Amino acid sequence: MSQTHDKLIGPVPSHIVDQAPLALTAYEGRVAEFNIASWLQLHGQAGLGVSLVMKYRDGQQRREAAVDHGRTDGNGRILLSGVARLTVRSRIEDLQVYLRTGVVIEQMKVEELFVQAAERIEAPAQLVQA
Repeated sequence: MSQTHDKLIGPVPSHIVDQAPLALTAYEGRVAEFNIASWLQLHGQAGLGVSLVMKYRDGQQRREAAVDHGRTDGNGRILLSGVARLTVRSRIEDLQVYLRTGVVIEQMKVEELFVQAAERIEAPAQLVQA
């Protein structure tokens, strides 16, 4: 079994976390969604398989959610993006964005990190009744 290594990309400010509306889902319970994107440069790591992961505390429990996966280009650069669906039983605290790899990353440049609470889009009443 291969070992994974997580490297912190950056924390998410609490005011962004507090803006996320909670939705009730049939299978996951309460869920908060965040749009996330990050441009990264991993020096000397061309063609490396990586994952973007969000980790957080929900009450006393530590949780994580995978967001995106990909391979770095010939220069070690990659754009990872997606929607993170975070299950919430209590409250999201200490939300952080990580890069998960199969090797230890010595040098990583975070060119950009974007995290935004996703807006809930409500279906019009006539569509719900149809």
